[in-house]
Amino acid sequence: MKLLIITSILEFEKNICKLFKKSKIEVYSTLDIQGHKLQLPTNIQDNWFSSHRDTFDSKMFFTFTSEELIAKMLNEVETFNSNNTSKNPVKAIVLNIEQSI
Repeated sequence: MKLLIITSILEFEKNICKLFKKSKIEVYSTLDIQGHKLQLPTNIQDNWFSSHRDTFDSKMFFTFTSEELIAKMLNEVETFNSNNTSKNPVKAIVLNIEQSI
């Protein structure tokens, strides 16, 4: 068993839910989160402050499942990102679970 964590901007929530269904992952949890991206100004006159921060309403999805299903989901996320023109790609990570109860 492994832990799959996916983060995306809130606008992609329905898309990610469809990817879970397509990957046959039927049980997962979600959290509302905020993403932050620091932007350095290219011209000091553009911003009186040393940096500019953009905040994005985001969603985190997580599930404990098999390597086989995670592999399917990672392929789906990769395909989604390759067809997406947003500057905010979906991120996915996999963590090993050493023990569980």
